[in-house]
Amino acid sequence: MVRGEKIADAAGLLMFAMVVSRILGYVRDVLIYARFGQNNITDAYQAAFSIPDFLYLLLVGGALSSAFIPVFAGYLATDQEDEAWKVASIVFNFVIVLMLLGIGLGLFYTPQLMRLLVPGFDPPTMRLAVTLTRIMFVQAFFMALSGVTMGVLHSYRYFTATAAAAILYNLGIILVGWFLSPYLGIMAFSLGVVVGAMANFFVQLPPLLRRGLRYHFSFDLSHPGVRRLWQLMVPVLASLSVTQLNLFVNQNLASTLAPGLVAALRTAQRLMQLPVGTFAVALAVAAFPSLTAQAAQGKYAAYRHTLAQGLRSMFFLMLPATLGLMALGVPIVRLLFEQGRFTPAATQATAYALLFYAVGIVAYGSLQLLNRAFYAVQDTATPMLVGMFTIALNIWLNLILIGRLGHGGLALAYSLAGIFNMVLLLFLLRRRLGPMGGRRLALSAAKSLVAALLAASAAWTVAGRLEPQVLLLGKLGQVQQVGAALAVALGVFLLAAVALRMEETGQAWQLVRRRLGR
Repeated sequence: MVRGEKIADAAGLLMFAMVVSRILGYVRDVLIYARFGQNNITDAYQAAFSIPDFLYLLLVGGALSSAFIPVFAGYLATDQEDEAWKVASIVFNFVIVLMLLGIGLGLFYTPQLMRLLVPGFDPPTMRLAVTLTRIMFVQAFFMALSGVTMGVLHSYRYFTATAAAAILYNLGIILVGWFLSPYLGIMAFSLGVVVGAMANFFVQLPPLLRRGLRYHFSFDLSHPGVRRLWQLMVPVLASLSVTQLNLFVNQNLASTLAPGLVAALRTAQRLMQLPVGTFAVALAVAAFPSLTAQAAQGKYAAYRHTLAQGLRSMFFLMLPATLGLMALGVPIVRLLFEQGRFTPAATQATAYALLFYAVGIVAYGSLQLLNRAFYAVQDTATPMLVGMFTIALNIWLNLILIGRLGHGGLALAYSLAGIFNMVLLLFLLRRRLGPMGGRRLALSAAKSLVAALLAASAAWTVAGRLEPQVLLLGKLGQVQQVGAALAVALGVFLLAAVALRMEETGQAWQLVRRRLGR
C-alpha cells in the first residue's frame, strides 16, 4: 500500500470516529438545552466548558501532539526507538507534575478567571459558572496525559484507539449527565466531562502497551529531544491558542448582551466546527506523520505534493459545508435543537450567528493542515507570530462589528480573522518551500465553489418549498425538509463535480470504497 492510501485509510477511520463523536456531541447539547433551555444556566455551563475545550485543543489535539510527533517520529524514522521512548517518558513525567501544579492554581483563582472571561454575568450566574469550572478542571489532568499517548500512537501510524477515545469522551458526558442531572442539575454534565476525559485516556493504554511501552522515571531536561520539543511546543501553544483566545474575546463581549447569547454563539460555533472537526482535522492528523517523515528525510517534493493534495481535498470538502450551512441555517438549528425549553427565538439567535461563523469554515479547516505543515518542518514560530496578528485583528473587528451586527458581528469577526490567518500562512509557506501547485489549487477551489453554489441553491429551493410541511407535520416535517434538502444538495454537488472533472471526486470515492470494503 502506498503512502497516499495509508493516509486515506487513516483519514477515513478518523472521519468515521469524528462523525460518531460529533453526533454524540449533538446528543449531549440537545439533552442540555431540552432540559435547561438557552438561558443564564446554559450560559454558565458553556462559559465553564470553554476552559476544558481550550485545554483539549492545546494538550490533546494541539501543542503536545503537534510538537511531540515531529520529535518522536523523527527518532523512529532514524531507527532510534529507545531514544524516542526516553523523550516520551520525560515528557510524561513533567506533564504530570506541571498539570497538578496548574490545576491547583486554577482551582484557587477560578473566580478571577471567570470574571475575566465573562464579566457581564450577574452574580448568581457567575457563582454557577465558577462551580462548574472547578469541577471541569479535573479533566485537564487526563487530557494532558492523553496528549502524550496520542502523540506516541500517531507516530506509530496507529489511529484506532485515539479515534475511539473521542467517542468515549462525549459518551461519558452524556451518560453521567443524563442519569445524574435530575439530582444535580447542570452540574451533572460537568461531572460527565471529567468521566469522559478519564475514558479518553484509559482506552489508549492497551495499544500503547502492545507497542512495547518503555517507561523511564526521568526528568532529564538536558536530553536533546526534550530540549527540541520544548522549543517547538512553546510557539505551538501560542499559535494554537489563537483560535480559542479569539473565541474568549467573543465570549467576553457576548456576556454583556442579552441572556442566552453566549450559549447561542457557542452552539453556532460548534455547528460550524462540525465539518472542520470531522473532515479537516481527520485529513490533517492523518497527513501529519507523513509530512513529518518527508521533511525529516529531506523529501521536499513529496512533502509539497502531500500538502497540496491535502489543501485541494480541504477546499473540496469545506466549501459545500460553508454554503450548505449558510443556506440551511434555520432549518438545521430548528431540527437539531428546537424542543423542550429551546424556543423558536433561540433558533433564530443561533442561526443568525451560524450564518456568519460559516464564512470562516474553509479558513479554519485549512489552518488545521497549514499549522501542521509548519510544525512538520519544525517551524513553530511562524504560526505563533501570525496568530498574534490574528488576535489583534479579531479584537479590532469585534469592537467594530458588535455595534452593527450584534452577536452576529462577533461571529463574523472570528471568521474574518481566520481567513486572514490562512492567507498569510499560505503566502509564507510558499515563500519558504517554493511552488506548491498554486494554479492547480486555485482551479480546484474554483470548481469546488461552483459545485457548492449549485448545491446550496438547490438545497435552499427545496427547503423553501417544504416549509409548509414543517408547519403541518412539526418535527417530522423538519426531518423531511432538512433530509430532502441535504440529499438534493449532495446529489447536485457530486454531479457538478463529475461534470467539472474534479479529481477529488475520485479520491473521495476510493476512500469510501476502502472503508466499506473492510
